[in-house]
Amino acid sequence: MKKIKQIIRLIVQTAFFALTNGYVKGWMSGKIYRGKLKNICVPGLNCYSCPGALFSCPIGSLQAILDSGKYKFSLYVLGMIGLFGVLLGRLVCGWLCPFGFLQDLLYKIPFPKKFKNLFGHRFLKYLKYVILIVFVIVLPMTVVNIVGMGQPWFCEYICPSGTLLGGIPLVSANAQLQSAIGWRFWTKIAILAICVITSVVVYRPFCKYICPLGAIYGLFNPGSVYRFRIIEERCVKCGKCQKVCDMDIKVWEKPNSTECIRCGKCKSECPEGAITSTFDELVKRLPRKQESSSK
Repeated sequence: MKKIKQIIRLIVQTAFFALTNGYVKGWMSGKIYRGKLKNICVPGLNCYSCPGALFSCPIGSLQAILDSGKYKFSLYVLGMIGLFGVLLGRLVCGWLCPFGFLQDLLYKIPFPKKFKNLFGHRFLKYLKYVILIVFVIVLPMTVVNIVGMGQPWFCEYICPSGTLLGGIPLVSANAQLQSAIGWRFWTKIAILAICVITSVVVYRPFCKYICPLGAIYGLFNPGSVYRFRIIEERCVKCGKCQKVCDMDIKVWEKPNSTECIRCGKCKSECPEGAITSTFDELVKRLPRKQESSSK
């Protein structure tokens, strides 16, 4: 049953990656899709500039228009992020994010010694909130050009997902871009290389320490519609949930930690069945309602 649940998660991740990056013509031609679907944001981090991307990235869309005066679209992006946050919290990170999926695959590569966290994790986990505030909000709003437009700082200077799925394919297919690349591109290549190499050894370093979208969704975790609950009378505090948790969370203490990506490993591993979710509880109620209505 444990393996089946993880296989289901893998299928969902693969399917969502294929759906959001399914513009085959773009992959073949090295050109960005600019149709009507690009007005829609997907819940996970997925670069607008990826040749295969059919939709927009919420973080890219948000910072690109944050100081442009097009408040209708910015409110739509905030509303979309808020909707997914309220409903699912960081389940988006664990199940629907393309770059999170790629990190999961990298972590499966054999290596002599694997680690859950980087040294200094207790402090480094707050770095993503600093990046959110500085690179996604403050800089795009305050550092503007002569016509009053800001820049998408996170996308242009940090985002390894954009470099991998957008920058590299576009540069590879476009001679003009190849002649125009400079220090900014190579800096992002270096950031991507660090993320890729580190992801083989440490579980999801980008999600834990850098991703501003994960930082936002994490804030919704404690009160999202889908959340975990500990059945106190069953929990023996054996610690098995933390042992299997790749995000290294003491689930019995903080089942809805801002770091939890809702992968479900803790629920599957708990020997006492002490970890449940609001979805599980809803499913348990449904047959009872049907039985009472039939009577």
